[in-house]
Formats: sequence, structure tokens, C-alpha cells
Amino acid sequence: MAECEKCGNQYDKSFEVIMDGESYVFDCFECAVATLAPTCSECGVTIIGHGLEADDKYFCCAHCAHQAGVDMQDRK
Repeated sequence: MAECEKCGNQYDKSFEVIMDGESYVFDCFECAVATLAPTCSECGVTIIGHGLEADDKYFCCAHCAHQAGVDMQDRK
């Protein structure tokens, strides 16, 4: 039984995520998202969808990018 890296729960249905060559073990998607998902550089929301990226910064939407002075459009 593996132990979740976020909450420490030992769970028989845990899963592994490999991101940027590094391995992580979680017991649920909630812990995986809380650990690995980027946050918006402008408003701080956790980005679990596509989001936008510019100059090594992540944005949840074009509005937040514009607030930060970045000219972007939401994905269609």
C-alpha cells in the first residue's frame, strides 16, 4: 500500500503521476491537483483546466493576463 505524498493516507488504490521526470504518489485527484496544479499569477486561483502561459507565468484566463499587462486571448 502506497502513502499519499500530500495527506499521508495509505490507500490500496493510490496512483503515480510522473511530471517533469519526477514521480509522485497520491491517494486521490484532489491531493494531486493541490500539489501539482499551477496557480494564476494574477488572482491565485488553482488552474485545473488549460489556462494560459506567458513569460514563465500562468494565468487562469485572458482577463487575468490582461490585468498583468500580457496581451492574450482565451483558448477556443
